[in-house]
Amino acid sequence: MSNVEGLNKSFLNGESVERLNKSFINGKWEEGLSSRSYDIVNPYDKSVITSVKLATSKQVEEAFELAAEAQKSWAKTTVEERREVLQKAADYLKENHDEIVQILSRETGGTILKANVEHHLTMEFLEEAIKYADEVGTSREVPGGPEGKVNKIYRLPLGVIASISPFNFPMNLSMRTIAPAIALGNSVVHKPDIQVGLSGGVILAKAFEFAGLPKGVFNMILTDIEEIGDDMLTNPHSKLISFTGSTAVGRHIGEIAGRNLKRVALELGGNSPLVVLSDADVDQAVNAAVFGKFIHQGQICMIINRIIVHQDVYDEFVEKFVERAKALPYGDQTDPTTVIGPLVNERQMEKALNFIEQAKKDGVTVALEGKKVGNVLTPTVFTDVDPSSNLAQSELFAPIATIIKAQSDEIAIEIANNTEHGLSSAIFTKDLEKGEELALQVDAGMTHINDQTVNDAPNIPFGGNKSSGLGRFGNPWVVGEFTTTKWVSVQTKYRQFPF
Repeated sequence: MSNVEGLNKSFLNGESVERLNKSFINGKWEEGLSSRSYDIVNPYDKSVITSVKLATSKQVEEAFELAAEAQKSWAKTTVEERREVLQKAADYLKENHDEIVQILSRETGGTILKANVEHHLTMEFLEEAIKYADEVGTSREVPGGPEGKVNKIYRLPLGVIASISPFNFPMNLSMRTIAPAIALGNSVVHKPDIQVGLSGGVILAKAFEFAGLPKGVFNMILTDIEEIGDDMLTNPHSKLISFTGSTAVGRHIGEIAGRNLKRVALELGGNSPLVVLSDADVDQAVNAAVFGKFIHQGQICMIINRIIVHQDVYDEFVEKFVERAKALPYGDQTDPTTVIGPLVNERQMEKALNFIEQAKKDGVTVALEGKKVGNVLTPTVFTDVDPSSNLAQSELFAPIATIIKAQSDEIAIEIANNTEHGLSSAIFTKDLEKGEELALQVDAGMTHINDQTVNDAPNIPFGGNKSSGLGRFGNPWVVGEFTTTKWVSVQTKYRQFPF
């Protein structure tokens, strides 16, 4: 039996998940020192997966202190050393694929399809980071200055990265920060959403422990805001705060970071439009809209939040979309046939039901009425939605579709831009040249022609405009985000000064 196989059995059976319900600080599994505990549950049936003793502010402070010290040595490692660690972590995640997918599904409420997609994306971010681990420590020369001056531009690690990840895609949205940080010579203090502490934190810590990452370079804290407040944001050792989550929290982080002159990488809320133009292939647009609206029950920042359809194809689109949405299988997310699983918690369910009830009170047309089955909400479809209404302007984060009629292609683009957000977007048209021209008019970080809005890859500039965030992930853009540049000049000939 290989070491990886041994770790597979020792970590991912029920008993060891219970055992590894701890934070990972300075290379050790540490039980939280709080008097409070948190039960991580399966959103479908509320069964307890494990119970976590929460880490305290003192433990967070300790993690940052240790990370700052460990980073000094890690920054001096060779490219080969960093690549070896990242590759071993990737090997661990690959070898334990099946068990990890099961935990992802049980803990997040995501379907098996969604869990497989998330595992795949996690691997892609990790493997891409291996490629650019050589971007730090080397220099390039640029001309300029007096005779005899040699200008060298170095790219250096930032230091300690504070990482905060969300509940919806906890593994890959954590790795999207952790992998580049480590590859580029930084250390990390990471806090996953406690609801998904195993897939957002414990599994990743186990992978890096297996990979032999030096102690203190990666620290993972299982706790909540009630316990630690803003400690992840205010600690003086952190040089960058990487956060994926709501715009409201992102603004709070931005205020604190601004006061303390810290960098941020913020991927925030979305209100992504799918625009169906008059010449679109309606069947293909419906296929994309059903997937891009209902994957993971709509709980994705770049999910299709508004479907904007030209009046010439509106009725055909609505009829076909409703029929498809009505037939989606729902229930236990661990059943491979399930498409609509549970919302992550009762609070999200209550928010979704409130959106639905308010829209009904406002007189919005209901083309398909969903139903609450335990913590599962089946698809609801609203049509003839006013683009300026509360329903159209809110990030729904639920299997609720809003369809808006546009009188022209130009008006459709205006409606698409009528939002404070600007994360992802999509346009369906048979005229690809026109589609690309219109894509540049959409005020969003990403626009996909003849596809849906939920796309990600490790080598594209992922990020949003307006209230959807700051900064870009993806190679090579993330390299600039997670490093600092330094100018070193060498005067090789004596310089004459004017006085």
